[in-house]
Amino acid sequence: MNMADFLKSRKSTREFKKQNIKENDFKEVKKLLDKMNTEIEETEMTVGIYEYGKHISDSLRGIGGYAGVMIESPHYISIDIKNHAAKALVESGYYMEKLITGINNLGLGSCWVTLNNIDDERKRAIFGENSGNIEYLLAIGYAKPKNPFSQESFSERKGVEEIIFIDKMNNIVSMDTLEERGLGDLLFYIRFAPSTKNLQSWRFIVHNNYVELFLEEIDGEYYYADAGIAMYYFEELAKRQGLNNKWEVEMKPELIDGVNYMYIGCYKF
Repeated sequence: MNMADFLKSRKSTREFKKQNIKENDFKEVKKLLDKMNTEIEETEMTVGIYEYGKHISDSLRGIGGYAGVMIESPHYISIDIKNHAAKALVESGYYMEKLITGINNLGLGSCWVTLNNIDDERKRAIFGENSGNIEYLLAIGYAKPKNPFSQESFSERKGVEEIIFIDKMNNIVSMDTLEERGLGDLLFYIRFAPSTKNLQSWRFIVHNNYVELFLEEIDGEYYYADAGIAMYYFEELAKRQGLNNKWEVEMKPELIDGVNYMYIGCYKF
């Protein structure tokens, strides 16, 4: 499955089989984690795995999870962010989504589990003394088969005209213009990137030879990890068009038309 198809069909796994991941698959997961830790060794993050998921799901029931509901799985991957600065949170979204892509390629399901309502003392009691900086978990395992007669829930996505602008914020761009610049497919599919509560708080501004990324403030909060997720998928979609550049991150707040935004950075062509 190519990245565009994966993005359009990507769904988190809410229900997992209770069986542990098979030994060969588990070895491959550990290889992904080892590779990831090597890649992020210069950042403020580390990733690890908790093999015995029942203790964690029992301990977090009612206080952690996805949209307030604890996701029970046989194993959990943790991301430990030593510095909770905004840039580190952006990086966490980028690398966790990269990890999810690798896990999906192994035929495994996954789901983000948020721990932002859990104090550090409780985290240490659940995960160990050096774990107060764990911000997210990733539940992983084999997805339960879905009832073929049940109706899939579908989350609407904002249209291109709501999140992608040209030259300046709120200056609507047409798909024809994006196609002329070779960005039509890329910016159409980026809408399907996952985001917190499907809020899609990211905004893209297209210029002649670069694209800027902003986050809109929602109820007094910036969902920084969502910016990292969007950056990851943007880069992957760009690779399909022969572009191999990276986002240049330079974060700063901006007030535009009375709305608070956080400028995240730019991608140059």
